[in-house]
Amino acid sequence: MRITDSHCHLNTIPAKLGTVEEIIQRAEEAGVRRMLCVAICPERWDEVIELAERFDNVYATVGIHPTTDAETVLDEARFRQLAAHPKVIGVGEIGMDYFHHKPEKEDLGWMEARFRRQIQLAREVNLPVIIHTRESTPDVLRILKEEGAGEVGGIMHCFVEDLATAEAAMEMGFYISFSGIVTFNSAKDLQGVAAQIPAERLLVETDSPYLAPVPHRGKPNQPAWTRHVVEKLAELRGEPAEAIAEQTWQNFNRLFRLSD
Repeated sequence: MRITDSHCHLNTIPAKLGTVEEIIQRAEEAGVRRMLCVAICPERWDEVIELAERFDNVYATVGIHPTTDAETVLDEARFRQLAAHPKVIGVGEIGMDYFHHKPEKEDLGWMEARFRRQIQLAREVNLPVIIHTRESTPDVLRILKEEGAGEVGGIMHCFVEDLATAEAAMEMGFYISFSGIVTFNSAKDLQGVAAQIPAERLLVETDSPYLAPVPHRGKPNQPAWTRHVVEKLAELRGEPAEAIAEQTWQNFNRLFRLSD
């Protein structure tokens, strides 16, 4: 079995879980043979790229998370330079987040402007986008469409929305990525959605160190546990886990234009 963790934060996993080498070794032993280490702010872009340079099976992105404060500057020259790195394969994670900005929800023009500009830059450098959305999905879908994000496609990361939302994203060429949330007993509606996503649009992730799946819920997450997400999707869809692993592996290849 070969599994791709399509979204993790290796550079922020707690030290108590061991060294990065140990974390990656445990992942490989669990069949997780490839990881996308996703950036959240310019101060940490070099960290994720350094990890991608050190490990053959780690890739990186550049981008600014929507909860990063408004004063954070998007250095477009540096962005373009790093986006040309051979191990940088996406732009993210980017998007809109109203949950963490409730007090200022009516004054988030800076967040939308930064989101739009990052989509524009992604189109310029021809890289897919990794989308974060929380309590903002209608606006996220509208902005993606208005900015022509379908030209590069991308991932709806840590998907927790309904089937109609998934379909709207897939119409723009996006893939739907499920995290450990899909294993939660409380996630019955999401499990129903996961059973209906077309196989060719399906991805899996951990978002580690967050959102550990059952049976590790509440602990710091790690890429090895992507296997639990694969096994849950296999159960929900009535397919072998090996088939889910291979399908999501090939989907990742297709989205990011990687050879097998």
